[in-house]
Amino acid sequence: MGLVQAVAGAVGGVLADQWKDFYTVPEGLPATAALFAAVPRGTNAGRGSNTRGSSNIITNGSKIVVPEGYGLLLFQDGAVTGFVAEPGGYEWRSDDVNSQSIFAGDGLVSPLIKQSWERFKFGGQPGSQQAAFFVSLKELPDNRFGTQSEIYWDDGFLNTQVGAVTRGSYTLKITDPILFVKNFVPARYLQPGEVFDFTDMDNAAASQLFNEVVGSLAPAFSLYTNDPAKGNRITKLQQDSLGFAKSLSDAVEQGYQWSSQRGLAIVKTAIVSIEYDANTRELLKTVQRADALSGGRGNSNLQASVAQGIQSAGENGGAAGLVGLGMATGMVGGVGSLQQPVAAPAAEDPVARLKKAKEMLDLGLITQADYDALKAKALGL
Repeated sequence: MGLVQAVAGAVGGVLADQWKDFYTVPEGLPATAALFAAVPRGTNAGRGSNTRGSSNIITNGSKIVVPEGYGLLLFQDGAVTGFVAEPGGYEWRSDDVNSQSIFAGDGLVSPLIKQSWERFKFGGQPGSQQAAFFVSLKELPDNRFGTQSEIYWDDGFLNTQVGAVTRGSYTLKITDPILFVKNFVPARYLQPGEVFDFTDMDNAAASQLFNEVVGSLAPAFSLYTNDPAKGNRITKLQQDSLGFAKSLSDAVEQGYQWSSQRGLAIVKTAIVSIEYDANTRELLKTVQRADALSGGRGNSNLQASVAQGIQSAGENGGAAGLVGLGMATGMVGGVGSLQQPVAAPAAEDPVARLKKAKEMLDLGLITQADYDALKAKALGL
């Protein structure tokens, strides 16, 4: 009975696999899907009869359509045999006996006999495995990162260690599909019906990437804030998504060799929030205050503060308060050092002084003796 079943299965499979097929992208894919098998369309709107072909054999003459933004990887018996990066329609051609078809001009009798014999030896199953996989060449969004506690790095501008809790997301791109499949994708996802998705938390490989990104955040912040071209300002992080993405990608590459060993790269980032620890917040306040009071604005602010102090001293302490304030301002360079130099008043004309004194004498405001004394002082006698 087993022999009869094997023969029947071998012959039936060969006949079913003679049909050419049409391979396309599967339906219902998430936007974050990175790798998935091309699927045959055995029927379309009730038409088509190719519903019993082998799942691991692609018949010669079958057409595969590669959509925009995707590449096509071809496999033969587990090995990558080709890659297509341009969109368009392609025809499958293989020298494997299992792919030969009377509809593709491979002959009528010989391919059928050879395939039946080869499949009979494997209990009616094809002795080969062929597959076509689509790989996304687009930016893959919604890859999250975040820290549960503070991470610390040395900041070049603040000249000390700073810490923060942060979270955000990044876009990922497959830059070398062959390297990506050979070195990173688990065998589980190289089967029909499986979808490799970086955002799938049940995907152990994707979870590993998440952990590596979190482990690279502190080096990335250090690379960004200590780059003179960035102005060494951590406050620019949330405004410069491309610049920080470059720093994060460099940090990931240094630590985990994503690009050189896995064919992956971080393209853009979006920092949703960054919460600095208490010490860092105080440092930033000091820096912001210093920035706000730098240059002419700071000089004007200080002059206004001193003037207010003089007014308060005069109201509260009289002459003693003014003397105290004068001593204080003298210790820091004096009030004069905070404002533009004021020219000394010109000496009063002696004739004018004597004229005023004479008018005061005529009005009885001063005595003759007072007038004589002022006259002698004005004339230098």
